[in-house]
Amino acid sequence: MLFLLIQLVVLFGAFKWLGDHIFFVYGGFTLLSALVVIYIINQRQNPIYQLAWVIPVLVFPVFGAMFYIFLKLQVGTHRLAARLDENLEQTAPFLEQNQMVMARLAKESKRASHLAAYMGRYGGYPIYDKTYVEYFPLGDVWYPRLLEELEKAERYIFMEYFIVEEGKFWDSVLEVLARKAKEGVEVRFMYDGMGCLTLLPHHYPQKLERMGIRCKMFSPVKPALSSYQNNRDHRKITVIDGHTAFTGGINLADEYINQVVRFGHWKDTAVMLKGEAVNSFLMMFLQMWNVTERGREDYGKYLRSPDYFYPARLKMDGFVMPYGDSPWDHETVGEYVYLDILNEARNYVHIMTPYLILDSDMITALTFAAKRGVEVVILMPHVPDKPYAYLLARSYYGELLAAGVRIFEYTPGFIHAKVFSSDGEKAVVGSVNLDYRSLYLHFECAVYLYRCGAVADVERDFQDTLKACQEITEEECKRYPVWKKLAGAGLRLAAPLM
Repeated sequence: MLFLLIQLVVLFGAFKWLGDHIFFVYGGFTLLSALVVIYIINQRQNPIYQLAWVIPVLVFPVFGAMFYIFLKLQVGTHRLAARLDENLEQTAPFLEQNQMVMARLAKESKRASHLAAYMGRYGGYPIYDKTYVEYFPLGDVWYPRLLEELEKAERYIFMEYFIVEEGKFWDSVLEVLARKAKEGVEVRFMYDGMGCLTLLPHHYPQKLERMGIRCKMFSPVKPALSSYQNNRDHRKITVIDGHTAFTGGINLADEYINQVVRFGHWKDTAVMLKGEAVNSFLMMFLQMWNVTERGREDYGKYLRSPDYFYPARLKMDGFVMPYGDSPWDHETVGEYVYLDILNEARNYVHIMTPYLILDSDMITALTFAAKRGVEVVILMPHVPDKPYAYLLARSYYGELLAAGVRIFEYTPGFIHAKVFSSDGEKAVVGSVNLDYRSLYLHFECAVYLYRCGAVADVERDFQDTLKACQEITEEECKRYPVWKKLAGAGLRLAAPLM
């Protein structure tokens, strides 16, 4: 009872003090909010992303300003970012650009060599030749090939995925991983804490450790507010013995191979690499794995064995550039690759994406490409997995259609593929969505293909998918329910968080 009385006295005293000094308190917080706004607008960020912070800071001067300062002062995030920088420095000698490859690329296309030079300088990833690329138009097709390649592993298997869920797909992969671990193959597996929050038990890594698999959860979700938890590992990477790598949009759950129906037919894509470019995915994985490790990794031991030779039948043509994107380096390489394709296109840019949440730069690039006569076609899901994301995407349709961009929706279900195809010579396949989370907040990966045989496979798949789509017209946009238009317009305030 005495303790309760003391609390009431303290609370009353605090209110009394605030009442006597409210002018100074309010003035102080107003000044703080003004300083925070000045700081935000002078940051090297996308203006729309800045606006998303300026509004809450001005509308809620106390909470908004304090919350922004709290997130900027996250010691844990800065420590992990510094650790990642160290890993990037340690792997840099293994990611040096072969100048003969760059010279040959420049001879074929100065413009393509400029993009490669940018990526090498600011992204840290080189462009390669001597790489075979195989494209998979569905998870159903990719899944057996993944198992086949995992079975061939002799030295190590490294895997990094956003979503893992127990079922036919993951159980069959896990069976191979556990068996390989018993045979002496080094197996490391990393998955995202948010992506698997409701799908796997919190102590799931220990279960895999008991099988001989080194396992970790990236950024486990904890009951504590941290900006670190806003940056998720959205990558999809498999590396086998330094000679084979996979990436794309496919996670390790049954809907991705259409064994479970959630949003109609699930359309997704992946690629397999064999050759020099596998090295970038190897380093990409080890960079992330070692963010939470204390010791120094022996990166060189995981390079492809000099005794390993690829089958002569593999067609290693064109140029291949794998790359990763980090929210901590303030260099949005994932978006810049997409913008470069749009700005350099002469005939067409064909896009498959599950989400369409665009910043001003992307809107300008899409609409300007269409206005100058480039055929810009976007394939979206007709059965969305997130209703709010679809409402937000629809809010961009009118502006894009008015500029000449054509938009189709995949009638059988959900498109989860993240694909760009342009002019019969360029393509991108990876994990990078056309939304703010992928372009600004997540760790992502993709592979840029230039004049490879697989580019034609990507475009062929686009055309086949287009046949199963329905076109969205300006007239249909006008008939779209008013309440949905208002909901989408309102959601734009929170777009930079989606």
